[in-house]
Amino acid sequence: MPSSKLVTIFGGSGFVGRYITRRMAKAGWRVRVAVRRPNEAMHVKTYGVVGQVEPVFCNIRDDNSVRAVTAGADVVINCVGTFDRSGKNNFDAVQNEGAARIARIAAAEGVQRLVHISAIGADPESPSLYGQSKGRGEDAILAAFPSAVILRPSVMFGVEDQFFNRFATMTRFGPVLPIVGGNTRFQPVYVDDVAAAAQMGAEGQAAPGIYELGGPDVNTFRELMKEMLHVIRRRRLIVNLPFWMASIMGGIMEMVQTLTLGLIPAQITRDQVTSLRSDNVVADGAKGFADLGIEPVATEAVLPDYLWRFRVDGQYLAIKESASNPRF
Repeated sequence: MPSSKLVTIFGGSGFVGRYITRRMAKAGWRVRVAVRRPNEAMHVKTYGVVGQVEPVFCNIRDDNSVRAVTAGADVVINCVGTFDRSGKNNFDAVQNEGAARIARIAAAEGVQRLVHISAIGADPESPSLYGQSKGRGEDAILAAFPSAVILRPSVMFGVEDQFFNRFATMTRFGPVLPIVGGNTRFQPVYVDDVAAAAQMGAEGQAAPGIYELGGPDVNTFRELMKEMLHVIRRRRLIVNLPFWMASIMGGIMEMVQTLTLGLIPAQITRDQVTSLRSDNVVADGAKGFADLGIEPVATEAVLPDYLWRFRVDGQYLAIKESASNPRF
């Protein structure tokens, strides 16, 4: 890919964004990483040669700001998302209006291709506000940029994830691991597989449309927690909280977050509880990895690479187990 090609990646320093940024830089693109806090995104500069990857300021709630970072770009990739229901950067402002603004301005600026990271469950009629905002954002993108490639991943896992890392951290504080929606099914997808799909969309190797991305395995929430516990070699009692109780807890936590002006963030919200009532798996008949020629990686191949630090013996566990089971 000629180095003259420029891609603007909104949210390119975040979880999935950094993997996409790394892939695009490795493929020879000049990468403009549009973020709210460029000084906190300096790590992306190391993904390419000097000057190839540059973090720049952008507020996706402002037309002029979006236009400034979109100008001259051949491709735009939007990775921005939020779990905040309130505040200036809430669901609707970021995942609906922000996504619509990026698509509208990208079309006006003559951008060749647009890739948008959405989520399984995106639907304007979704029972959750999160899913509604994702769905409205998708509709707005396709209205302004009909040839867009939209990727809907299930829950993503990887070194920096906020899923397995979060629950593994919780195991350090007691013998019980509480969860909500223990029987809800997920199809965890490796973050770099999503990045590979985004790169294909950016380079014109994926047909326009919506792709639902899930890993090779479908498991319940409880089964995923058992797998995580096996990897970190800890025994914990998994307690599945009923939805009604979790909703009450979510309401209380949201109130505390509001009263403390966000200093004490809610560990779970009522909208997240609503989302957990529905399975998070690829729909029958949906386009996915098979259509892109990508073979997704399973959790068992990746989790040990970064969850080892939650083991009692950390990286020395393998040595200890080998020493306790000598073979002569």
